[in-house]
Amino acid sequence: MLEIKPLETLEAINELKKQYIEQSTAPLDGMWHFGFVPMSSHFGFYEGDALVGFCCINGDGYMLQFYLSQAAHTQARELFTLIAEQNSAVVGAIKGAFVSTAEPHYLSLCLDNSSSFKVNALMYQQVAPLVSEGSTGLELTLASQDQLSEFVEFAVSNIGAPAQWLSEYFSNLITREELWGYWKDVRLLASGECRLFDEHQTQYADLGMIVAELVRGQGIATRVLDRLVNLANERGLIPICSTESSNLGAQKAILRAGLEPLNRIIQVEFNHL
Repeated sequence: MLEIKPLETLEAINELKKQYIEQSTAPLDGMWHFGFVPMSSHFGFYEGDALVGFCCINGDGYMLQFYLSQAAHTQARELFTLIAEQNSAVVGAIKGAFVSTAEPHYLSLCLDNSSSFKVNALMYQQVAPLVSEGSTGLELTLASQDQLSEFVEFAVSNIGAPAQWLSEYFSNLITREELWGYWKDVRLLASGECRLFDEHQTQYADLGMIVAELVRGQGIATRVLDRLVNLANERGLIPICSTESSNLGAQKAILRAGLEPLNRIIQVEFNHL
């Protein structure tokens, strides 16, 4: 009989996470799976003393990951439906899920239980090396810790993310030398991220970018991305990134930088019987 228990630490599912990522058909979005997932609640699936799977639920009641090992005797579809129909007192209320098209097993289970779904974001990947005559990328400067507050204020004013979360997030990127800035006349106009993976997907670099609202539409986004793509390629890495399905400006810039939208992140709403 399978039992669902809250997980206190993520170390317990390291091997299961590895198996989960290895069965994906393309690199998973770095911000979703290595940023949002660790901050969410994890539940382990146990058969006796054996940990055979897990799921991850964010603070808004959406599932972000689901995995059941082939060693499990339980049927994945039955377990998933039990959770999706809110029949697990341990997991509690579930509204739906976020899942990428690069996760076919998880996606299939989500669709089996969906009442509706929509594309949340497009996932991009470099397919061929960027070829250009001369560098078109902007000269980016590696961020330092004494510039942290400037980056936080810049991001708060231009994308509206929470300041406390940004402070921790940017501080970590600066420590890892993964955050860059573009200044003009001592004013920060764009930030760029070239995030590396410590485990899993280590052949990829996950790119991120913010451009100040007052200079959008001037080609700065494409030039920032060009430089970030080159930074990744110089390290022998394949750049990936994602953007919201409604952000047409970012989509154009990413295409011009040579990345292609091979996959999608889907927001699924569950049937509640």
